[in-house]
Amino acid sequence: MKLLARLFSGLTLIAVICGIWAALLPQRPGPTDRVAPQETTLNGPVTRILIEKSARRMTVFRDDAALKTYRIALGFAPEGDKRREGDGKTPEGIFRIDRLNRQSAYHLSLGIDYPQTEHRTRAAAEGLDPGGDIFIHGQPNQLPEGITLPGDWTAGCIAVSNTEIAELFAAASVGTSVEIRP
Repeated sequence: MKLLARLFSGLTLIAVICGIWAALLPQRPGPTDRVAPQETTLNGPVTRILIEKSARRMTVFRDDAALKTYRIALGFAPEGDKRREGDGKTPEGIFRIDRLNRQSAYHLSLGIDYPQTEHRTRAAAEGLDPGGDIFIHGQPNQLPEGITLPGDWTAGCIAVSNTEIAELFAAASVGTSVEIRP
């Protein structure tokens, strides 16, 4: 167990160093650069969150009114629906926020109610573990403030900057609808 903990700590340190290095390098324009940054701040509650994986975009709504759009990072293998634990995919479908976590390994997190019954049933039929603990979260707590990891780096979650997750954390609540599209 100690060896596993040391290995994980070492891998985490390498990932953090690589992430910081990559964040300091000039980035080529990509699909995430098509979303214009917005300077507005969320005021009041969010009733729906729409995540468009292919566009690396998350839009938050109050009723039918779009309030703000964010650039996002996804799982390290984002194409397709999540099938099993460890596949690096972000699940697709209609979910709800089921918990708000201030004690996250990342700067705040909003839990998504994955896996649902259909995911468990499908995984069991295939002899797989569907995975779980899918969140919308900020950056790893080990990163210096202001650093945002580039690219798709999560294990299947949706990541934004620390400033953005703090804003969203204050506006979302348990029960908020989350739709994740391909």
